[in-house]
Amino acid sequence: MERRVRRNLREVTAVLSLVSLALVFAAARQAIPGSVLPGAPAWLLSAIPHVNAGISLAAIACIVLGVREARAKRFETHRKYMLAAFGLFVAFLALYLWKVALKGPQSFPGTGVVELAYLGVLAVHMILAIVCIPLLYYVLLLAWTHPVSELPETSHKRVAKVAAPLWLVSFVLGNVVYVLLYLVPAGFYG
Repeated sequence: MERRVRRNLREVTAVLSLVSLALVFAAARQAIPGSVLPGAPAWLLSAIPHVNAGISLAAIACIVLGVREARAKRFETHRKYMLAAFGLFVAFLALYLWKVALKGPQSFPGTGVVELAYLGVLAVHMILAIVCIPLLYYVLLLAWTHPVSELPETSHKRVAKVAAPLWLVSFVLGNVVYVLLYLVPAGFYG
């Protein structure tokens, strides 16, 4: 399997990216029938954004520490941090998609300029998240299919130098969206 993925790295990256993005858009548009998903009590669905904010903070820490370890050429520790960040991302996404598929996206309580600012932050967060998915799959698959000693001969470092900061900014902006939706009192927006 590993050799087959290595020979077809771009194709596997494309398929994984398309499937992932299709799931995200299907959940966001509530096109996934609720009957195929496990149900959840309202309190649990309401807790998911708060849990996901914590997951995001942990992922941010893992990305920062993973980049630090790569710069220090401690590649095994780098790998562990980046795999942890990816695992946290998968957990975040699974919870987010489950909530959105069952309950729909959270609407922003503000209007006017505040709403435009929120939508701008949300748009940048979403665009970065979409761009990051194929980049993350690509560097992850390169790391999986190549020994550490061979990675310098691949585009892993070059792609990771783009993927990591975009991924980090996406997570940070996701937390800004969380704060604006769930922590700022609705009355603050007027």
